[in-house]
Amino acid sequence: MSMHMSRRRFVQASLAAPLLLSSFRFARAETQGIKISAFADEISPDLDEQIRVCKQLGITHIELRAAAGKNVLDFDAALRKTVREKLLAGGLGVVSIGSPIGKVKLNEPWPAHFDRFKVAVEMAEFFNAPLIRLFSYYPAKGEAFPAGRDEVLRRLQLQADYVKDHPVTLVHENEKGIYGERGPACLDLLKTINSPKLRGAFDFANFVQAGDDTLKNWELLKPYVVHFHIKDCKRDTKKVVPAGQGDGNLQPILEDAYKSGYRGFFSLEPHLKVAGHSSGETGADLFKVATNALRDVCRKANIPLA
Repeated sequence: MSMHMSRRRFVQASLAAPLLLSSFRFARAETQGIKISAFADEISPDLDEQIRVCKQLGITHIELRAAAGKNVLDFDAALRKTVREKLLAGGLGVVSIGSPIGKVKLNEPWPAHFDRFKVAVEMAEFFNAPLIRLFSYYPAKGEAFPAGRDEVLRRLQLQADYVKDHPVTLVHENEKGIYGERGPACLDLLKTINSPKLRGAFDFANFVQAGDDTLKNWELLKPYVVHFHIKDCKRDTKKVVPAGQGDGNLQPILEDAYKSGYRGFFSLEPHLKVAGHSSGETGADLFKVATNALRDVCRKANIPLA
């Protein structure tokens, strides 16, 4: 297959690959619209400003990553309570804990990181979030994948097993430099572990930056994807851009997902100013640009928004 799959071949392949959503709580009636969520910390570190802008833009849920300058896994009891109360008062739900779990090297101590993962599960239950975002680890110092693959799978299996009796689903985000950077490796870990508690979060821009064809990766990963991170990217410059303005093929993929029964969230993670290791920055004005760009993609794809 060529690096850039033709749209006709993509549509034919997509029709033959049903989306696996039967066990996921966001599968709904055919007519339900998609909701927009957001990594609201990209708007501002200030929670009040996050809530104000989200309400102004019609965003109903956030992917909770940080507030008051602290990562969600570092919230103390008082801050947890304050954040939950303010979100409730503002009418915003939490779709996911945007954790940094799995963004460490394989040679770093596992027990301490597994304990931090347990904090992410605790946070998901505290905020009534059905999803926890995580990653699949960087190679050990001085090594390169596929060395370390078995340890990656062991850790993800332990994490999936841990949440077996918890009301959460782990979603693996493809990310530069980790084991699951590219489509085939993402398929490997999702298919090998093969747990309804470990699914995929499809990040268009990250795949483009890795040099992958997003249409080809959607064909591979469609049965496992239950969440979308919305940002686009120019293939030649690797610059992150608003949805539909890069080479991520957002419109045909989101259109196919919706037609195949996807009724989850489109979660904005624009990174239009800064893309950090465990955070990003966009600002209120550019977040409006990002939101409008996503709405435009959905309009062209005939995807109703809730």
